[in-house]
Amino acid sequence: MRDAQAPITFYRKDYTAPNYKISRTDLTFTLNPSRTKVASRLEFEVWDHSNPDNLPLELDGEDLELDQVLLNGEKLDATRYTQSHTGLTIHNPGREGVLEITVYIQPDQNTRLEGLYVSNGNFFTQCEAQGFRRITYFSDRPDVLSQFTVTLIANEATHPVSLSNGNLIEEKKLGEGLHMTRWEDPFPKPAYLFALVAGRFVCQEETVKKGNGKPALLQVWVEPGNLDKTDFAMQSLKKSIDWDRERFGLELDLDRFMIVATADFNMGAMENKGLNIFNTKFVFANPELATDVDFENVESVVGHEYFHNWTGNRVTCRDWFQLSLKEGLTVFRDQEFSADMMAEGLDEVQADSARAVKRIEDVKVLRAAQFPEDAGPMAHPIRPDSYQEINNFYTVTVYEKGAEVIRMQHTLLGEQLFQRGMQIYFERHDGQAVTCEDFVGAMETALQEAHPELDLKQFRHWYSQAGTPEVSASWTQTNGQLVLTLKQNCRPTPGQAIKPAFHIPVKLGFVEKASGRDVPLQLESNTNALHGDVLDFTESTQTFVFTGLDKPVVPSLLRSFSAPVILQSAHTTDDLIFLAGHDNDPFNRWDACQKIYGKAILDIYLQRGLTDGANTQAAVQIVENLLKDKQLSDGFLALALQLPSEGTLLEAFDGLVDPVAMHFARTTLRDLLACTFGADFKAIYYARNLTGQPYSYNAVAASQRALKNVALAYLVAAGADEELNVAKAQYAASNNMTDRMAALSNIVHNGPGNPPELAEFFERFNNEALAVDKWFMLQATVPASNENVNTLQTMRELLKHPSFTLKNPNRARSLLAAFAMQNPSVFHSHSGDGYALWADLVIELNTINPQVAARMARGLDRWTKLVPALQEKAHKQLERVLDTDKLSPDVREVIGKALDAATH
Repeated sequence: MRDAQAPITFYRKDYTAPNYKISRTDLTFTLNPSRTKVASRLEFEVWDHSNPDNLPLELDGEDLELDQVLLNGEKLDATRYTQSHTGLTIHNPGREGVLEITVYIQPDQNTRLEGLYVSNGNFFTQCEAQGFRRITYFSDRPDVLSQFTVTLIANEATHPVSLSNGNLIEEKKLGEGLHMTRWEDPFPKPAYLFALVAGRFVCQEETVKKGNGKPALLQVWVEPGNLDKTDFAMQSLKKSIDWDRERFGLELDLDRFMIVATADFNMGAMENKGLNIFNTKFVFANPELATDVDFENVESVVGHEYFHNWTGNRVTCRDWFQLSLKEGLTVFRDQEFSADMMAEGLDEVQADSARAVKRIEDVKVLRAAQFPEDAGPMAHPIRPDSYQEINNFYTVTVYEKGAEVIRMQHTLLGEQLFQRGMQIYFERHDGQAVTCEDFVGAMETALQEAHPELDLKQFRHWYSQAGTPEVSASWTQTNGQLVLTLKQNCRPTPGQAIKPAFHIPVKLGFVEKASGRDVPLQLESNTNALHGDVLDFTESTQTFVFTGLDKPVVPSLLRSFSAPVILQSAHTTDDLIFLAGHDNDPFNRWDACQKIYGKAILDIYLQRGLTDGANTQAAVQIVENLLKDKQLSDGFLALALQLPSEGTLLEAFDGLVDPVAMHFARTTLRDLLACTFGADFKAIYYARNLTGQPYSYNAVAASQRALKNVALAYLVAAGADEELNVAKAQYAASNNMTDRMAALSNIVHNGPGNPPELAEFFERFNNEALAVDKWFMLQATVPASNENVNTLQTMRELLKHPSFTLKNPNRARSLLAAFAMQNPSVFHSHSGDGYALWADLVIELNTINPQVAARMARGLDRWTKLVPALQEKAHKQLERVLDTDKLSPDVREVIGKALDAATH
């Protein structure tokens, strides 16, 4: 039965400051898995001294058993406060005072993994965004900053380690098997940055010197038996600290910095002040268990959470509508960190290529995940105007598009002025909870210090407008001039039908056809739209006249993907082939390849398998040229040889689409290239298949493995048993997870069902949860083109597997997210069975962990883009989910907006 309770919508425009500050918070936890006592002591005062005397003190709280409330030492009776299922209101508390509250909670019943919960017998917390209210009554909003002291009382035998934010100031034995630790955090923080961990742990620790010469203790805590997986995380933390000091001038401000890993975690990691809590997926890394991508992700996420220490903790968000203030900025910083780490120790040419590879990888994520979100029912600006459930707005728009908006400011200002803007930002706002506008204001001040005539007024539209701008580019070149015309348009999104023009930085170059070299950019006089190689595109239609171009050139536009837009250019197929071979911007060189591949696949899709079109011939030409070019790095070539993902292709198709047919169109081009260049791929493979060589994770070695495994995928795609045996041989000989997973993926996705290697993998790694996640994921993503396997039947069997549980987010994602979001050819099966299975699991997850269920519910965001027969089946399952009894607000918002899309 559909829940009759109407969802509550919160609006950014309705922000008001709280009635009271909470300057100090003292918490005492008596930890017990089934019944934990939480005693709080809150020192409060009116937020604004002009406020009247009789304002209520409103505290948030959910699923709490209230024991008692004391105000200034006096126990309050029930007439002095009002308790509801969402909070506690103290009537007439006075202008200042001390409030003491005692509650009880049940951590071992907390399957939502929000607040305080138990995982494998150990206590953990997750408080962002609104988990602290599930621990005790508090003003659980990011603009209330309080200085915390935390006392933890626990059983010494079962929970010998107990940690919280800040510095350990006291520890002692209490008798009766109990022990106590007391922690003090010197920095005021909002409740979402509170953390507590207690249980059986071991740690790797190192002491490092801070910039001022003082020591700091770094610790990585894990459950016993996992210490050998922490070396890389520790090295990543040390690199992050050094990089932030050198690149941004930001120093570690704590005497102790801790990371703790848990297998049960809704997110990737959490930046709690001084006590980061991580999903094991982003801490554990050694050659036996982690792929190159895993190593890269560990380094990136460790960096991301550490960088939050300043961009998120020292300066935090005023309200959750400002989430991108910390997340967009910190993703940009971690992307820059990762690019620099990939380039570390390489010569200039190799370093530039390594940075380009990182940029391409980031844009692939943006196009595959964020562009569809911007075109779908959950479209929202990076600073949303409204939400029903804030957990649903931890999105690729807020994070990855948010990072692109920061990157555009970096592009417009340049490194020096951007760093000046960061300096102004911290000078103005250190220790405050602020808004996105405050950040842009700091950048604008830095810009105007150097260029008083410039501003970021129009640029602010990137914060307020949803959708992906579409830019069309056309040009003519005659008499030494090139006339470039740019037009921009942004399609309507929910609540935003018409949008003013964006300020789009267009980084560009002109590549001379005869020489392949860039020619100088010279804009016609009396315009200041060109700054170096960046063009300010600020109107709906704008024409720019470039001079001094005596020889034919091909424009290279949006270099380094200088703005998150969809470019429709007047490039001919010959132009794209030329740019794929000669563009001096690696990103655009890769992108030219992708455009040719995409055109060829769409032709095959529309022609139902015919491969004799001009675009298909161009794709063959592109690959031939790439394979002949001996100057390309392995990392770049590996990316340039890969076809666009099915998700990217589905989104690029302008019309209703059949994902199954699109899969077979893509497979057709892949197989054609595999057969045409089989000898080349074999040569690439064997030149890099250096068996017996010890594994090392670095940019060069990872690039060699990436290219080798791309070549292996093409070899296996050729379809002969001989090539499948190459994958089997690689699996048997592998001494690292990168090569083992690449081989197993090819065997499982292309060969007969239930290969012996699959059973061997599980037998080898059945005690390693992250490896078992990989085992599930591989089987959930077997495509429809493998006629040997019925993936839907496999899914049903795997759901009954003893190692499967929906209670662990990683395990749930390994099957359901992999199936619904990475296997479109089976998920969108014409039978509709994929949708029915998805609905079953979303409904079940809703009762266990609504936050994870809502993420899985996003699998049918773009159902209105499907062909009518699939739309009908998808609509039926969406309605079934919405009709579920006791549907969580998290899932209701996602499904409701998806269904609303049918009326727009």
